[in-house]
Amino acid sequence: MTVRPARPLPATCAAQVRGGDALGRCPEWPNPVRVLPVSEHRHPIFALWAHPRSMSTALERVMRERGDLDCLHEPFMYDYYIHRQTKRLPMFQPEAGHPVSYRDVRETILRRAARGPVFFKDMSYYVMPHLIADTAFCGRIFHAFIVRDPMASIASYHRLDPDLTLVEIGIEAQWQQYRALVAQGICPVVLMAEDVRANPPAVIGAYWRKAGLGPADHAFEWSPDMPQDWRQVAGWHADVTTSHGIAPPDAAARARQAARFAQACKAAPRLQKLLDHHRPFHDRFSDVALHGRT
Repeated sequence: MTVRPARPLPATCAAQVRGGDALGRCPEWPNPVRVLPVSEHRHPIFALWAHPRSMSTALERVMRERGDLDCLHEPFMYDYYIHRQTKRLPMFQPEAGHPVSYRDVRETILRRAARGPVFFKDMSYYVMPHLIADTAFCGRIFHAFIVRDPMASIASYHRLDPDLTLVEIGIEAQWQQYRALVAQGICPVVLMAEDVRANPPAVIGAYWRKAGLGPADHAFEWSPDMPQDWRQVAGWHADVTTSHGIAPPDAAARARQAARFAQACKAAPRLQKLLDHHRPFHDRFSDVALHGRT
């Protein structure tokens, strides 16, 4: 397997850098760290950049079920919540000996990629702005994003962490990361969670073709066993660990999501402001999503 090198920006990707849409910088982001150069490695690295409650863990489980990738679960979480100490994340039981700084997590991924193909899922807000300043590492990765309707993801996140922050909603950081990658000549794959749920083989299959990965029909079903590196955040992944695959949506799903969000807003009115802030970034992603296209 090989990762396609950076190439001229397709019009569908370049069109996302809209006039007047300044990149900006979140006030919570630190100055970028300095990292060592990336040496040449033979094996590809696939990254799925997510926001919390975006259905990214279910997609990660599909990638694990392929059986041909060394998979890591949110390794940069340690930099954001432990090394930077931004806040205490509920239901997070850190693993002893896990690398905690951006530099050390990065080097761990590169060492594992020296042995074989690597896939990892992480949140964009964990790595901003370090990753964007680290152009050599960016160029080693095949980048993909998964984005879910924030009305659903915010209500789901609030049930698990009532103290969630604007940054942790995560879609703005995804968009800033996406635009910065585009500016470097990289055109990431964008998946909408609703598309994935509606037709997992078609949408994920299209992603695999873009990434140069072969088909793996067996990967869409799994046993309820929990991967070892999920145990550190087991409380966040109850749904996917008790399921056997990605369940299709039903006709009433959207109405239930709206009702849950309205109920959550009664207890926490600030959630509406969080939704209003992140909705435009979600909509921009929808404009460039794969939607199952090859």
